[in-house]
Parts: sequence; structure tokens; C-alpha cells
Amino acid sequence: MSMYSSHPTRGKRRTALLGALLALTCAAAAAAPAFYATPAQLFGPLFVRVQMARVFPDGKTFVDAVPKAAPPVILQRFRKRDPRTRSALLRFVKENFTLPPPDRTRVPKTPTLQAHIAALWPLLTRPAVVPPLYSSLLYVPKPYIIPGGRFREFYYWDSYFTMLGLIPDGRIVNARDMVDDFSYLIRTYGHIPNGTRTYYLSRSQPPVYYLMVGLLDQHDPARAWAAHLGSLRREYAYWMRGAAGLRPGQARRNVVAMPDGALLNRYWSPVDTPRDESYRKDVLLARRSHEPPAVLYRNLRAAAESGWDFSSRWLGDGRHLWTIRTTDLVPIDLNSLLYGMERAISRGCAARHDLACARRFAARAARRRRAIDRYLWDAHRGYFMDYDWRTHRRTGELSAATLYPLFVGLADAHQGNAVAAVTRAQLLKRGGIVTTTITTGQQWDAPNGWAPLQWIAVQGLRRYGHPRFAQRIARRWVRTVRRVYGHTGKLVEKYNVERDLPGGGGEYPLQDGFGWTNGVTEALLKLYPQLDHPSSGGAP
Repeated sequence: MSMYSSHPTRGKRRTALLGALLALTCAAAAAAPAFYATPAQLFGPLFVRVQMARVFPDGKTFVDAVPKAAPPVILQRFRKRDPRTRSALLRFVKENFTLPPPDRTRVPKTPTLQAHIAALWPLLTRPAVVPPLYSSLLYVPKPYIIPGGRFREFYYWDSYFTMLGLIPDGRIVNARDMVDDFSYLIRTYGHIPNGTRTYYLSRSQPPVYYLMVGLLDQHDPARAWAAHLGSLRREYAYWMRGAAGLRPGQARRNVVAMPDGALLNRYWSPVDTPRDESYRKDVLLARRSHEPPAVLYRNLRAAAESGWDFSSRWLGDGRHLWTIRTTDLVPIDLNSLLYGMERAISRGCAARHDLACARRFAARAARRRRAIDRYLWDAHRGYFMDYDWRTHRRTGELSAATLYPLFVGLADAHQGNAVAAVTRAQLLKRGGIVTTTITTGQQWDAPNGWAPLQWIAVQGLRRYGHPRFAQRIARRWVRTVRRVYGHTGKLVEKYNVERDLPGGGGEYPLQDGFGWTNGVTEALLKLYPQLDHPSSGGAP
């Protein structure tokens, strides 16, 4: 059966839709440098037809495929053959592209979690290679570790949490290589992209590069920051681009000028087209939205930059993805990390005896802290939250992001105690910290818990004088990971922490491997060696 309807009116509508999508894709291609061209830009009409026909269940499959010939040659073949059915399109793609290889991260079950994680590292490691011509993969000069499953490339914020397990496992060389790769990306592109694919270049992810660098010299992180100061300052400049000349109540790129003129940040993307890897889903979602498609697409991309793709945090009605409004929000986690970056740069400058630079960045951190205190802290509710800069209101939503100010050390003692109390009362579940208190079917909502958020919680609470509570979270998380591993033989991307099960929801099936789960679990087992014994998992 043709991918187009046999009904004449419906068929005309779909033809018109594909024509509009193709025009949008071609316009984006004309504006993009060839070096950065994405699969959508390289293969225009073929890309639209393959993705909209859902030739592959996962929209990421086609954009990760490697062309066997130059794009103009493949497009000429496509126009000549004009495959219309899904099966014909699949045959054409297989003839002209090399599809991504299947996941190969499965290893036999081992007696302990730590042994299993150690066996996974080599399977998740990828060598530094020059990507094939016209591939979407970006070059980096050193070997790196992927998350696993459908995530076949190097990801930004995932890698910090992966590194937490690499270093105690004795893989400091791997960690240094990854930092070198991220430094290369900053030098080459001016920022660290979401992941090492051309279609990720238009956005970054939570800025944890300074945390990675700090891991390289845990006895004196300022010395590591000093050694990487140029890259740190370049990344900071990326996040602050657009700040010059902003007036109160205005936003430009990733920067927002608050009502009193203080500068805070948001997630944002310069691109307002559907994501290559989720093209069909974005297009279909646009049909349900009351916003112009370009506004919706930018908000989807901004949420992908946050790493929380997707969550009730970003939704106008708190429930439905088509109400997404990421760019309207000043997030507590992003601004906490930028505070940490400003402090790190200040200390790195001081280590290099550049006192003017040290004072300048210390002052920026102090101003950011005051602005966070004023706009993102709710004293009545007792937790930090996001702020809608258009409506001049805090969102009121409680999420695990409230623990970031504790993690980076910007909260005062009263705030730290209040956040600990709210976390204990509302976010602590039988398997660890839940992401939000709302169940929407999105993966960054209840009942899911994620390894990065457990680490943020544990470290933040330890920092603010709640070591027993921190250990309880670690114990519950490790118990959940161990139980799921016992039933499945896998460490997975996310977990249902309300029921000690594999997680669910979101745009794609549950993935295993899994880089940041391995890293955080290993780090927690090193921090609390008693948790390495399965019998310890039964404690509350």
C-alpha cells in the first residue's frame, strides 16, 4: 500500500504537508554550512519521506546511517526510482546506506554489580576514528565511552556521570581522554554539543564540563581548572552570548535579564525546525499544538538541551507535550551549574595568579547567587524551583532539580535543611529519589528515577550535613539497580523508583548499557563499600 492515502482529499493534504516540510528542510539546508549539514539538510526529500513513512521504528536509525555515495548521487537515484511504499523505501535505504550495527553491550551475568560494570566498560568504549564521508558522526581525537543502546555516540552530560565510575575503577586514562575530547569540541565548535552528531550541534546540554575537569585532580581541582581555563572560559562565553545590551524583562539566546536587571540563563536553541532524530514525532505533535510550529520546535529542542526531555517541568499545563514552553523558564539546575562554573573559573584564575579575573568571576557568581535567591527560592514552600520570566512567577513545581543548589554549594544552611525536609517528605521513594511528583508518561517524571539525580542528591545532602539521609538514598538506589539486574542481567537507563522496576515512558524504549547508571552505581559503591553486599540492600 502506498504511504499516501487513496482518498483524493486526504492524499492531497498529505502531499501538501510533505511539500511544506520539504521546503522547510531545504531552507534550513541553504542556511547551514556544508560541514555542519545534518541528514535532513543533506537528503531533503528522501529524509522527509523516510521519516514520515516511519520506515524505521526509531527515527534515530536513519540519521545514524552512513551514505554509500555522495548525497547528490543518492538523491538522483531516489528521484529516478521514486519509491513510495514503506517496503520500497526500506529497500532503497539499505541499498544506499549502511545501517547502524546492533547493540553489542550484553555480557554474561557476574556475581557482583561491580564485576558487571567492569566488564561493560570495554564494550562501551569507542576508538577515535575519522567518520566516513557524509556521516552524521562528529570527529573527536581520543577514545570515548558511549551510553549504550541507541546512543551510539559521545554525549555531553552523560559523560560526567560515567566518569564518576571510571576513575575509581582505575580508568583515569579514559577520563582524561574524554576531557580532551570535550576540550576539542569547545575549540572546534565554540561549545559542547548535546552529542557528537551533526544534528546535535545546534544545542548543548547541562554545563558539567567544569565538573569533569575537576575530577582529574580531586585533591586540587583548582589546578585542573587552571590547566583548562581557556576551554572553561570559552564554554562560559557560549552560555552568556546575547547578554550584552539586554534590558530587564528581555531574553536573548540562553540569557534572560530579570526584572531587576540580574542575568540568569535558560535552555534555548537557535534552530526552530523538527529534530532530525525525532522528525516525525515533532511534526505530528505540531498538529496538536496551538503554538506556531517554529515555536514548538524550538521549545522541544530547548528541552532536549536540558537533558530532561521530556518533563512536566516544561509543560504549560503540566501534562501535555504540545503545551511545552521550555524557553519561557529560568531553570534552577542550569543556573546552579553556571554558578558552579563561575566559581570554578574564579578559582582557576586565582591558581594562575590572575587576580582580576578571579575577582570578576567571583563577583558574577555572587550576583547569580543573589538572583537565584530572589527568583528561584520559595521560602514558603521550602524549595528551589523554576521561574517563568514572561509571567514573572515561580512555577511551583517540585522536582529533583531542587537539589542542585545543595550540590554546587550555593544554598545557605536554612535552605539546605528545608530542601532536605521536602526531599524526604515528597521525593524519597523505595528505590531512591523520584524525578518529579507528577505522572505524565514522560520519562523525566514520576515514577522514574535517574542515576544523575541520585548522585546530585547524595552529594548535596552530604554537603549540607545530612549524611545518613544521603546514605539512605544511595542504599535504596543500589538495591533497585541490583534487583533489576538480578531479573534482567542489565543495568538500564532509568528506573521506576516507586516499584523497584525498570523505568518507562518517553519517546523510545528503555535502553541498557548504560553509561551513567554504571558510573553512578560504581561511585556509590566506592563511597559506601558496605552496599556492595546484596544483604545490605534490604535496609530502609
